[in-house]
Amino acid sequence: MNNPDISRYHRQYLLPQIGEEGQRKISSSRVVVLGCGALGSILANHLARAGAGWMRIVDRDFVELNNLQRQVLFDEDDIRRNLPKAIAAKEKVEKINSSITVEALVVDVNYANIESLIEGTDLVMDGMDNFETRFVINDACVKNGLPWIYGGCIGTHGITMTIIPGKTPCLRCVFESAPPPELSPTCDTAGVLGPAVNIIASLQATEAIKFLSGNIQALNKTLYTFDAWTHEAKALKIENLHQKINCPTCGQKNFEYLKGEKGSRSASLCGRNAVQISRDEPLNLDFKDLAAKLKRVGEVTYNVFLLKFKTGEYEITLFPDGRAIIQGTHDIAQARTLYSKYVSV
Repeated sequence: MNNPDISRYHRQYLLPQIGEEGQRKISSSRVVVLGCGALGSILANHLARAGAGWMRIVDRDFVELNNLQRQVLFDEDDIRRNLPKAIAAKEKVEKINSSITVEALVVDVNYANIESLIEGTDLVMDGMDNFETRFVINDACVKNGLPWIYGGCIGTHGITMTIIPGKTPCLRCVFESAPPPELSPTCDTAGVLGPAVNIIASLQATEAIKFLSGNIQALNKTLYTFDAWTHEAKALKIENLHQKINCPTCGQKNFEYLKGEKGSRSASLCGRNAVQISRDEPLNLDFKDLAAKLKRVGEVTYNVFLLKFKTGEYEITLFPDGRAIIQGTHDIAQARTLYSKYVSV
């Protein structure tokens, strides 16, 4: 990508803030989008069209019907094909822009793999759906001096913040700790307005374009919130916050979440009655053999990306590394019991 053809981005680099030099910087950049649901699918779409030269898309989940209300890269055919979101997003992005390189990883973002996921990239984009994982991202980015752009959306309200380690406050400067999952509203309990997601993700993408084109001085220096229903906007001044407090992460360099000292390996998922189960030691499942066993007790379908098993009121979606999403319960203990009963090998 030393001398990419940028003619397709002509309307973008006509902007004096970007110009041809800025566009070439964008086209030579490497970006990772962590989470490809509501926010992440919009981020991947914007960045592909803007010409980000290399993009890694990471997501643990698969496409479902209730995703289509707000997750713009997906369609009903992705559901029929049982596609993981990262794979479906890669297919769509490559149709949008065949001149960029796209890598899709169907994995859970956690403390054990976060540094390998962000390694070699210029910018990290937050498309996650929970605070715990965002604190893992924050630890990893601060430790490695890697910029990242936080975003979140619930109901009609969204929030975003641009984080440049060493120059701006980090996420824990603003939010000291992650709220317990049972006290945190999710799109499952509070709902989410599709246009609100588009607004916040578009603000995140704009920050990315500023950064990647070299417009560091133009980056947002506030914690910005917006309510799409009321049009109420707030820009909280936080520019020097990191200089006023002794932040556990960017001040003390105590990366608790990155060490796995906080958080769990099981979590209720946003948007449905489901729990994710992860393994500390990944497996290498043979879906053909497992399907033959599970067909004795339930309904099974599978492809190279995932296996779905239905029994009674529960549906278990398995990935090759042994990670599972168990639908039909919010109870983590019950989900673990089901996993042990049907999956553990």
